[in-house]
Amino acid sequence: MTRKVRIVDVFTDKPLFGNQLAVVLDAKGMPIKLMQRIAREMNFSETTFVLPPKDPANAARVRIFTPHKEVPFAGHPTIGTAWVLATEGAVPEGAAEFVLEESVGPVKVRCTQEAQRLMFWMTHPTVTFGQVFPHAQVAAAIGVDVADVVPSAPAQIASTGLPFLFVALRDPSAVDQATSDRSRLEKLLPRRLTDAVFLTAANGPNRLYSRAFALDTSEDPATGSASGPLGAYAVKYGLIERAPKVEIVSEQGTKMGRQSFVHIELAYGESKDIPERIEVGGSVMPVVSGTLAEFS
Repeated sequence: MTRKVRIVDVFTDKPLFGNQLAVVLDAKGMPIKLMQRIAREMNFSETTFVLPPKDPANAARVRIFTPHKEVPFAGHPTIGTAWVLATEGAVPEGAAEFVLEESVGPVKVRCTQEAQRLMFWMTHPTVTFGQVFPHAQVAAAIGVDVADVVPSAPAQIASTGLPFLFVALRDPSAVDQATSDRSRLEKLLPRRLTDAVFLTAANGPNRLYSRAFALDTSEDPATGSASGPLGAYAVKYGLIERAPKVEIVSEQGTKMGRQSFVHIELAYGESKDIPERIEVGGSVMPVVSGTLAEFS
């Protein structure tokens, strides 16, 4: 069976920037082991496989694989797959909203037209905050001085589906000085809690400058699954001013030559710490259209 594959760059309006994604269409009947082998062959941070939805009211079921394992939820694969489905005519033309079934559960996505580009947005589940780590321990693990860590912002795990350890640094130069060293990260990160650390710094009104390190990926150019809790973390600890509606742009991937811009929208009600709504969005650029060879 011939299966179409699309390669796109996510969270960018320029090709060959942003975060790369391969999307395999018509993956019905494909064995899980073959999905994993294809993801390893693609060797992007994630590859998605599109299947018929369990609920016919939804657009598709989507399975997400890194080169090493399947993950229940990820940001740029959700945004990129939504764009591919829309451009392939797999959702009703002009549909402003639709739902993708992922292992974490149903994920609502919406589309907006801004200038001459489409922006796709995904809704995150409610954010949760977890364990706090000593600043000195975190600073040593990422190769910065403890004075570079914002003293009023704890290094803390937060999640809307996938947990990350968030660390606020004093400015973008401190973020760029950090280094990703697997042996140091393994000592810092308990795998039962998280396998990734997300560094950020305020970079002007409602703007952040960010980098993401993980045990399986030395650096990620754009991390949509982290950007929802990132927004909540930044507001909670004063990196971004709280308001009923908060709009943030997080620049990521610049240090590694794949500049990305992740848009974050938060809505707050009476709670000062937990937003009532979290959405993460961005643009997508096409790079390759092709077909997979037949595999046995």
